[in-house]
Formats: sequence, C-alpha cells, structure tokens
Amino acid sequence: MVVPAAADVILGNPDWQVFAVAAGVTLFIGVSLALTSRAGGANLSVRQAFILTTLSWIVLTAFAALPFAFSQLDLSVTDAFFEAMSGITTTGATVIVNLDSAPPGLLLWRALLQWLGGIGIIVMALAVMPLLRVGGMQLFRMESSDQSEKALPRAAQVATVIGGIYFALTAIWAAALWFAGMSGFDAIAHAMTTIATGGYSTYDGSIGHFDSALIDAIVTLGMIVGSLPFLLYLVALQGKPGALFRDSQVQWFLTVVAVIIVVTAGWLWLRNGLEPLQALRFSSFNIVSIMTGTGYATDGFDKWGSFAIPLFFFVMFIGGCAGSTTCGIKIFRFQVLYAAAKTQFQNLAQPHGVFIPYYNRDPIPEEVISSVLSFFFVFLATFVALAIALAFLGLDFITSISAAASAISNVGPGLGPIIGPEGNYTSLPDAAKWILSIGMLLGRLELFTVMVLFTRAFWRA
Repeated sequence: MVVPAAADVILGNPDWQVFAVAAGVTLFIGVSLALTSRAGGANLSVRQAFILTTLSWIVLTAFAALPFAFSQLDLSVTDAFFEAMSGITTTGATVIVNLDSAPPGLLLWRALLQWLGGIGIIVMALAVMPLLRVGGMQLFRMESSDQSEKALPRAAQVATVIGGIYFALTAIWAAALWFAGMSGFDAIAHAMTTIATGGYSTYDGSIGHFDSALIDAIVTLGMIVGSLPFLLYLVALQGKPGALFRDSQVQWFLTVVAVIIVVTAGWLWLRNGLEPLQALRFSSFNIVSIMTGTGYATDGFDKWGSFAIPLFFFVMFIGGCAGSTTCGIKIFRFQVLYAAAKTQFQNLAQPHGVFIPYYNRDPIPEEVISSVLSFFFVFLATFVALAIALAFLGLDFITSISAAASAISNVGPGLGPIIGPEGNYTSLPDAAKWILSIGMLLGRLELFTVMVLFTRAFWRA
C-alpha cells in the first residue's frame, strides 16, 4: 500500500492519505498477529495448512479492499471486496467505470494486487497444493520436488529464486511495452497484470485502447510466458533450456493454443471478411487472453458470430499449465484424463493386456486419476450451482452461465452486453457479486482447499 501512496504523493492525488492509513492499520494488525502467534518453529499439520490457505486469501482480500472503499471512488463494501477479490485471485472482473480518469494510485493498486496474487499462486502450487493433494496436484510433488531438491536444498529458496524470475520477467515486459509506445506508468501496470495473467488494465478499452499490433504481440507473448510452469524456467536457467519444451504439459498447451488460434483466425477471415493478418492478430490475442484467464480484450469477441460464442465459452475452462499464474482446469488434468481414457479403450480391445497410463513418461498412480476425476466432477457441479444461483437472482441465461464460468476459471470478462469484453460487473446486484466472489476464491484455490473446511470429517480428524 505504500507504493501507490507514494505514486499519489508524486502525482498530487489526495488518495495517498487513504493508502497511508490503510497501510498503517494493516501493518499494526499484521505485526500483532505475528507477535501473538509465535510458535517456536512448529510445523503445520495438513489440516492447519488447509485452514491457513483459505483464511489467508480471505483476510488479505478484506484488507486489500480498504483503499477501494475509502478512496475517491467511494465504492460500497460489496464492490470494494469484489474488486479486491478479483484482483488478488487474478480474475480481472471489475466494477469500476471510467478507468481512464481513475486515480493513479488505485490503478497501480489493482495491478499490484494481481501481481502479488500471481506470485502467491505459483508458490502455493510449489509448496502447498502438492502437500494437500488437491485435484491431482500431488503429481507435481513427485516431479518438481525431485528437481527442486537437486537445484536448491529448501523449498523456500526455490520460491525465492522463482520470485526473482517473476520480477525479472515483469521488468522485461515493462521495458518492452514502454519501448512499444506505452507511458512508463501504463507499461509497469500492464506488465504486472500480463505476467500475472490477471488482465486489469488502466483503461476501459483494455489493450484495445492502444490499437497497436506491436503491443498486442508483446502482451500475447507475455500471457503465454505467464502460463508456463515457472519451475521449468529455473531448470532452464540452470543449463537445461530444452527442459521447458520437452515437458508434455507445455507441448500440449502450445499445441492447443495454436490450433484454436488458427481455427478462429480462419473463421474471421472466411466468414467475417477480415484480412488474414488482422484475423490472426485478433484471434491470437483474444484466444490466449481468455484461455489463460487473463481477460484482456482488443475487440468485442462476443460479436464475432455464432461460432465465437461457444468457442470462447469453452476456452474459458481450459487454463494454462500447473505451476503457472493461470487458473481454470489446467492442461495436465486433460492429459491425465486422456491417458486414463486411452488405457480404458486399450483394455476393452485387449482384455488380457496390461496397459498403464503415463504422464511425462512416468506412470500415473491410481490416486492421481481418482483425484483428477473428482476435481472435474466438483468443478462442473460448482459451475452449475453458481450459474443457477445467478439465474435465481434474475440474470439472463448468457450472463449467468458466462459469469459463473468466468468466476470459477478466474477469467474476468464474460459474454453478452452486460459483462462481455466491452462491459463490466457494476450493474449486477450485490448478491450476485458476493456469489461471484465466492466463485473466484473457489477457482483460485482449486475448489477442494475451501470446500473441505465444510465437511464433518475434516473437523473430526
């Protein structure tokens, strides 16, 4: 909070007082909690890790909402919490109108929230999720723990080095965007939300405001970089650059992105009459943005025709790679299901044969397959519940299902005139914003991390 306070002081905006007071309150309560909770280095149990993970994101969001509630924008408690939750979960849905004239400190605060949320989820994917065995993430305990132990002796050191990589990538993209024509402030803000695959912009028109093919290309590449496993960047820096592209998850992700981009560009060219290069520019940017859950937009893709609406709806769910800043279902889960289904077909064709599903050339344990199947079921059930709850509040069909999909996949924009790429969430009722805030939290923390807290078995353990 001190950073946007300093920006407001430099630019003469009175909101610096709001950030200063909010920073003081946050510091006081944080230090008080730290001093009263000193446990002499006690280890966390798995149950405590579940509680700590969920409550940390909720409490951080509550404090992050303070500047939104007391600034010049004077947002309601509901809107302030929604904006903060959207920021820290790197969703990108917003209730703020007229971003072009919003106070600079708040614009920077939104970008910082997404940037911190991005590095937070990377560290969780490395240190917490494999321990909690959520949705098949234990697969990466087997893979990444071996690599990280060889690279550095402690997980905390690995997280520190990856934090350095994250910062360096942000600096590189800020410099590239500044070179491409953005102001220094816009370049820094957009670099943070690009690498974090968050999607908060400083303008209502998002990246489309700049109308620059070069900026579109830089941001597209940045979103892809943020969607790849950050642990593999560390491995590459240690002298194994080929490790990144030998990873089957990366290969699947890049292949799926390329295929969908080509198909969409072909549609825009043949059916909508765009020039081939322009069709490729619009399709690559917007497909990558929605698939990675970034949520930037350069055009109203929900107006591209009958093919585009279902395409973008389903692309919302895919996500990027595990260990990246993205959300959604994630590519590795599709790989696990494909391997399991392939094995099932082989068993049907040759009942006496022995077939084993593989991921990255290693056998997939039954526990992982069961965990991934459970994740898919709970993900679908949660999406349906969110959509029905929104429809119950009076929202139309397209708004209800796309808002539910956008929240649980942490994408940001939905479909339709209200919450589409050219709209925002400000007109939704307060109850809908609270429902969507819950959906964003569930999606960011892989569903089970939160839901397990509401089971009897968890508290009886």
